[in-house]
Amino acid sequence: MRKTDSSEWIKYLLRIILLLIVDIFIINFSSFLAIFSRLDFSIADFRNEKMFEVLLKYAPWFTILSLAVFIPMKLYTSLWEYASVDELIHIILASVLVCVVETVGQMAGIIHGLPMSFPLLNCLFLICFISVTRFSYRLLRGLHHKSAKHGRQKRTMLIGAGSAGMLVLREFQNSENSQNRVVCIVDDDPLKRGQYLRNVKIAGGRNDIVRLTESMRVEEIVFAIPAAKVQDRKEILKICQGTGCRLKIMPGIFQLANGEVSIQKIREVDILDLLGRDSVQVDLGQIADYLSEKTVLVTGGGGSIGSELCRQIADHTPRQLIIFDIYENNAYEIQQELKRAHPELNLITLIGSVRDTERVNMVFEKYRPQIVFHAAAHKHVPLMEDSPNEAIKNNVFGTYHVAQAADRFGSETFVLISTDKAVNPTNIMGASKRMCEMIVQMMANRSNTKFVAVRFGNVLGSNGSVIPLFKKQIEEGGPVTVTHPDIIRYFMTIPEAVSLVLQAGAYAHRGEIFVLDMGEPVRIDELARNLIRLSGFEPDVDIEVKYTGLRPGEKLFEEMLMNEEGLRSTENNLIHIGKPLEIDENKLMRQLSQLETACMENTPDVFRMVEEIVPTYHVAVHAAN
Repeated sequence: MRKTDSSEWIKYLLRIILLLIVDIFIINFSSFLAIFSRLDFSIADFRNEKMFEVLLKYAPWFTILSLAVFIPMKLYTSLWEYASVDELIHIILASVLVCVVETVGQMAGIIHGLPMSFPLLNCLFLICFISVTRFSYRLLRGLHHKSAKHGRQKRTMLIGAGSAGMLVLREFQNSENSQNRVVCIVDDDPLKRGQYLRNVKIAGGRNDIVRLTESMRVEEIVFAIPAAKVQDRKEILKICQGTGCRLKIMPGIFQLANGEVSIQKIREVDILDLLGRDSVQVDLGQIADYLSEKTVLVTGGGGSIGSELCRQIADHTPRQLIIFDIYENNAYEIQQELKRAHPELNLITLIGSVRDTERVNMVFEKYRPQIVFHAAAHKHVPLMEDSPNEAIKNNVFGTYHVAQAADRFGSETFVLISTDKAVNPTNIMGASKRMCEMIVQMMANRSNTKFVAVRFGNVLGSNGSVIPLFKKQIEEGGPVTVTHPDIIRYFMTIPEAVSLVLQAGAYAHRGEIFVLDMGEPVRIDELARNLIRLSGFEPDVDIEVKYTGLRPGEKLFEEMLMNEEGLRSTENNLIHIGKPLEIDENKLMRQLSQLETACMENTPDVFRMVEEIVPTYHVAVHAAN
């Protein structure tokens, strides 16, 4: 046993011994008071009735009886610094049980010479004195913590006076780790206004936040309404942004229900909280029906979208999940995560490139995946503008290789992860993804496999997205670079987008291009400024917002649907289907063959050749290599 362990064990034993000694005194003192009070505190009656001799006679037995009841009722193993109603109930039950045994002893004639009211009076005094000793420990410890922390605590406003707010406030007041002193509470319920929660005043509603932060000298605001509607949360947090205080938010309602609320889990307010939308609803039954007990392959399974696909697929009990990725570090990370979360999962992790036809065919021949999610792709627009041949090799011909293998080895469903940049593309990355959609539609016409594509916009927090870049720039002191003050983008969280991709897979039939409803577009300039404020700075005062101009191939706004595509709805109102376009398949095959040869030769003609294949793509000026 380590030295620290033995010292803690000794402290624990000493604590129990001390409580036993105190309780022995209380047990006997309560017996004395029970009789003394019954005799109206008359010393003469006490002497005349010879009660002292009677007490001495029964004192050892009362002590043994009481301790024998107290021990199993956990009066020596509870953490009394956190004592609450539950511990009080244990004290009451233990004392009542002692009373019952003493009463039975009197009625059976085992106990003589004591008033019949003695057990009841003894019970009341036991409850009183045992409670005082136990809860005074909590009180003294709390006072010690409060005095120790008082000088370094931040003056805090708590938003939310419901059950969640009460839990957070209690944690702040009781936890040794708390660095917050709640000085006021805000709640929109007018009936709570002016009342107190754990001795802290509910001082106003959302419209009073700015005034209260100034008058109460608030340094930090904690949002503690996990069940708040999305719009309410956004409005309240935007008001808080104007105060200059640091913002934090408590976990979601599901964590509250699981009892996971603690000081450590209260986190900084994230930009997702301001851009939040009502949660995406999917038909889990439909998803489970087509994934359960199936062999599922995810290409690019270590990437932002691919790894989340793997997480959600693993929740639907596939017979086997195959992760295929060229980047070993990414593949290893998701592999280890899934092994921890789903030890029962039949998981295969393979390293390889979708550009390698033989490797792809070998994987399909050996594992025979029934469902294929193709997420492997180069996606960074500026980088692909400078390396167009690599974009075509990986995106277009990688897709073609995987699609051919899915057809050849009899996969049931093939789902391509596409992008809104495929619509009227102004960059080679978008044009390459449009060609991937064309390949999917062509394969759908000649195969028994259900080939479909799912098109969506930007996902928040993905590798290379603007939010990680902005955060890094803010950490470095700025400037935060925005390409254009009017640039807008559609955003969705990665889990939302992936859940809709899985739902679209259940709707797959032949050649559909599923278009996800990305909600309202977001102005990137506003996104950057909000993130600066959330970090505790003022835009253009503490951190500069610098406009750098549109990058090659970049446009001000992305479109989700091409003009020539129709649109029809599905059972899920966030998933729509674009009408498949007419494609001259023979012509497309010839063009792809020529393009593949050109790419292998790394020719700069790739832009012109892509323009011939994708009529909606128009070449800008490039310095390709």
